[in-house]
Amino acid sequence: MTEATASELDERILGRRWTVRLDAAGRGTTAVRVSCSRPSCAEQRLPSAAAGRAAAVAHLKAHLRAVCGPRPEAYCACRADGCSTHIRPADRQTRPEPWRCGGAVVLAVITDREGRWWRAMECCSRCAAATPGAKVVSTTLPASSPAADAAAAADQPSAAPANVPQFSDRPAPAGDPREVPAPRSAPARRRPRKKIAQRIIPHDLRPVALRDELVELGDLFRAYQQRDEPDLALLADLHERKARAFTTWADVTCEGALRWEARRAEQAAAAARLQHQQRTGDVTSGDGPAVARLLTVPAQWEHARSVLAYVADHTPLPGPEPRLLVLMLTLRTAHSGTGNLVGQDVTALGLTDPEDLLEKLTGCGWLTLPGTAGDLFASRPENPTPITVPSLAPGDDGTGPFTFGKKMRPKLSGWAQKVISDKKLRKAKATAGTRLLALTLATQTSATGLLGPGGQGLGLDTLTTSVPVHAGELQHLVDQLTAADWLTEATVTDTHLTGRLTERILPLTCPLA
Repeated sequence: MTEATASELDERILGRRWTVRLDAAGRGTTAVRVSCSRPSCAEQRLPSAAAGRAAAVAHLKAHLRAVCGPRPEAYCACRADGCSTHIRPADRQTRPEPWRCGGAVVLAVITDREGRWWRAMECCSRCAAATPGAKVVSTTLPASSPAADAAAAADQPSAAPANVPQFSDRPAPAGDPREVPAPRSAPARRRPRKKIAQRIIPHDLRPVALRDELVELGDLFRAYQQRDEPDLALLADLHERKARAFTTWADVTCEGALRWEARRAEQAAAAARLQHQQRTGDVTSGDGPAVARLLTVPAQWEHARSVLAYVADHTPLPGPEPRLLVLMLTLRTAHSGTGNLVGQDVTALGLTDPEDLLEKLTGCGWLTLPGTAGDLFASRPENPTPITVPSLAPGDDGTGPFTFGKKMRPKLSGWAQKVISDKKLRKAKATAGTRLLALTLATQTSATGLLGPGGQGLGLDTLTTSVPVHAGELQHLVDQLTAADWLTEATVTDTHLTGRLTERILPLTCPLA
């Protein structure tokens, strides 16, 4: 491709360029939308990111089949855009140099590493080679020029008269008895360079096992980037292998940058592992199966503990039954101080006299009802009773006692309802104290169900703060939980409660960090 002149854009056709994008369809949904920069292409909506990527790739391939290759007379679309696809951000202020563009016109495809957009364009081969991740789909030979045709004609054999000097840059006549030199052999193919993390792996790196490991890791990372769906557990394993390999590489070559890269890989492995646990809520114990928890991420577990601690400090009436009722009403009204309640929500708590408790809570001003407690018990899901807890209403600055939002509140309320209405607890007619203890233990375990930080047990003073009973009554509550298949190996000493939650309860737990 020759240097562009002032009138080149008038003489040549601007290279085609179009982009296919993948974007989220909205908040709170996994649906995605696929859009194309071509105005004639309609937007598509797909149920998942995997389906969206497949549709985007298929759409782009359809465009590539329709254009039938690049046009030789096209002007480089990359250069027309200031070579923004391959000029580094630090050099964006400098003008593109014309001599850097050249070669045949090609049709190149570029995509980002996260798989959110795909771009096809007609550009010169030099721009395509300089663009990271660009793949050339098809190419065409540069258009012939009159000068090139003249040069080609000059190279054609011509009859030379006798006694005329012959020159080496012209073919000899057919009758020349001189031997014709053999054509030069094709140059030996250069050995392909192997890379990992933008570093070239030396072909003579020793030990050979280290080089093989680095080459394999580079291939595995590139294969991972082509996946339709991320696998954070696999990514963490790859980063851990990379950290070990780069540490060995640094020991062999004494290069400090490699050791720094190994530390970065260790940090990336830890971050990917934590992301995997936060997304899935899975904790693997040994070779056993993973645990899928109702509350999946550590932030939700901390919110559950904060509600229990708040209720322990702000219950207006003494005893376990008022504490349990206040806890459930707090979870119903935590975000705005208001909520809806039906009679079944209260009767399911197994309280001795729930109507009397409601009247006491309204009498002390902690709870506000539009009618009487009897009206609330008569309400049904189709006409719930609105309730208000003034102490939970946001202040003038718009903040309340809790930091979680309105979408988190129903998750916490559903979790607590799942715990206290456990089938075996209901069948055993567990008391309010037993259900409060079940909630407390669910938030004070290790990932494998052992009670207390590090599985060392819980202090009795901590338990009696959360469950308002005397220390001597704890043994009876623990026995009820053991009979209901909540606890196993439980032991109550003068100072601690030790034991483990059963396997069936692990999905309801909120492990300690």
